[in-house]
Amino acid sequence: MSASILILGARSDIARACAHRYAREGHAVQLAARDPETLEDDATDLRLRYGVGVTVHGFDVLETDGFAAFLDGLPVLPEVALCAIGVMGDQHESQVDPAAATVVLRSNFEGPALVLGLLAERFKARGRGTIIGISSVAGDRGRASNYVYGAAKAGFSAFLSGLRNRFAGTGVAVITVKPGFVATRMTEDLDLNPRLTATPDAVADAIWTAQTKRRDVIYVKKIWALIMFIIRALPERIFKKTRL
Repeated sequence: MSASILILGARSDIARACAHRYAREGHAVQLAARDPETLEDDATDLRLRYGVGVTVHGFDVLETDGFAAFLDGLPVLPEVALCAIGVMGDQHESQVDPAAATVVLRSNFEGPALVLGLLAERFKARGRGTIIGISSVAGDRGRASNYVYGAAKAGFSAFLSGLRNRFAGTGVAVITVKPGFVATRMTEDLDLNPRLTATPDAVADAIWTAQTKRRDVIYVKKIWALIMFIIRALPERIFKKTRL
């Protein structure tokens, strides 16, 4: 049986690019999203283009009680699980509306962490598997402009780090991906600096390389590692004046 990848949040531009990258390498693909019917065209394209098996599954990251049943319903336990789920939300709305903040926090941290934790346990029982979580540079330090989203991604990064440490030496690999700005449908109205902005295909290539070279944490564009190093190093009394 060929290797397979489960992609959670399969409707995003990054997820679609990853589906193509892994299918091109011969992986069967399991696409999962809240509205699975919206994935049928993508599934057909992948089958025709690469000649691999593709299945489509319903998955709601907020319905945590259904995670075990969702995993039990997959046609096969995948070799790779990629979580590309992310909800930016609106910082100003999240500041004043607990319900809006809850969606951001649960979608970016609670749900992804819990489902990947369950997958890691199953991978350990089998003796192998790769967990890939798409986090964010926003989680490297809380900033006034997006601290609710950033806090959720910080929690997700910490969870992945702990998972990686716990399963080291077991055959289960855990990779944290920090893309920085990415030119997607979600950011098409923003004026992004090209030097700081990756394409979905570049993110997919970086993820594939990280897995094959057994990396732990990657910044898709290396300049982000330097930027966030500087931001993290700023003393709090100075950082409070930046309003980043």
